Amino acid sequence: MSIPQSGGGPIESHDQLAGYMASGCKPEADWRIGTEHEKFGYCADTLKPLPYEGERSIHAVLAGLRDRFGWTPVEEGGLLIGLEKDGANVSLEPGGQLELSGAPVETIHHTCDEVNDHLREVRGVADEIGVKFIGLGAAPIWRHEDMPLMPKGRYKLMDAYMERVGTMGRTMMRRTCTVQVNLDFASEADMVKKLRVAMALQPVATALFANSPFLDGAPNGHKSWRARVWRDLDAARTGIPAFVFEDGMGFERWAEYALDVPMYFVYRQGRYIDALGMSFRDFLRGELPALPGEKPTLSDWADHLTTLFPEARIKKYMEMRGADGGPWRRLCALPALWVGLMYDAGALDAAWDLCKHWDQETRLALRVAASEDGLQAETHGVRMHDLAREVLRIAEAGLKARARPGAGGLVPDETHFLNALRESVETGKAPADELLEAYHGEWNGDLSRIYAERSY
Repeated sequence: MSIPQSGGGPIESHDQLAGYMASGCKPEADWRIGTEHEKFGYCADTLKPLPYEGERSIHAVLAGLRDRFGWTPVEEGGLLIGLEKDGANVSLEPGGQLELSGAPVETIHHTCDEVNDHLREVRGVADEIGVKFIGLGAAPIWRHEDMPLMPKGRYKLMDAYMERVGTMGRTMMRRTCTVQVNLDFASEADMVKKLRVAMALQPVATALFANSPFLDGAPNGHKSWRARVWRDLDAARTGIPAFVFEDGMGFERWAEYALDVPMYFVYRQGRYIDALGMSFRDFLRGELPALPGEKPTLSDWADHLTTLFPEARIKKYMEMRGADGGPWRRLCALPALWVGLMYDAGALDAAWDLCKHWDQETRLALRVAASEDGLQAETHGVRMHDLAREVLRIAEAGLKARARPGAGGLVPDETHFLNALRESVETGKAPADELLEAYHGEWNGDLSRIYAERSY
């Protein structure tokens, strides 16, 4: 979840709404990669999730990172709820999931260095207090009541609202984890093309990264339960909006979409003010019931954009949101996949050619099928395994064309970061398939073994 935005004066004209997003356009030479990943923390001996406070807790991990590795604390109401350093931040998801939001970097080599450093720091702190972390798309055993809600005002408001608009919002908040990548665009036309590819091919990422086949201690019938959760969260702000593929799509059209999404909050002087279900259009007129007579700032608009949760979303950059959290190799593979598809013009054209003929019914059906069957999905004449193989081929070609070397020039490009995905395509198995095989085989139904065998 995003932290409150800052800066930006009052909104004086409607044009500023689209202009805020358009201000993110930048030349290709300045394009960067920002990778985010979440992970579950738990007590090594009891296998229970971490509370916020205590000797073995989320607070203890944050404090250890702050004190040992020079992170700057982020507080809310006097409570430590995050950290910042060198353009990156560590934050808390609602159920205590620990998130690294990486700094914008030039190559996937840099991203992987950043992930390595972060996991090394986290492990250095966690080992001393008897804590471990695991990368999965959904908590496999813990129940809703086992997961404490973190002390952030935003989460308290969201938690109260979720049951009004869907059935799985509170599950999403407490019991799911993802890995995402944030990418840049050069122009409005470039944004539209990338967003269309991102929306249409997000089910491929869901299938390749499917890693949440368990819930409440047993198989749940899906390869990605996290993706299933997002299908029943809040229809007003999730999914694959059809307008993205229609004529007239651009920053203004996205702004109109965002204006139609009900608000969550307004952030003022360190406090979240309840604006649940209220209209940003009313806010623009100075008629917001929560703040009568007051008009929004650009930072309010930036905050509101963080409360939209489609499969890919636009702020001053684009976020890819379809993948389950997972093991270390896939934390680097996710940005490799999308950078390969998006940051080379030939690859982007080839990716669009794959999916441009699909109608909305096909796109939505693929989203459901990826959640249920992963790489074995088949719907509307599309076999996911074949599609994933072709998407991976295009991404590899894109990374080769980028030709960004690493290891002091010894590694010629970024293609090796796709190795985990190549293995999945060769075997037809995503992480969820491997977990289910272990559960029904060597684990003999003992799901507790997932912690020892899949933790970082």
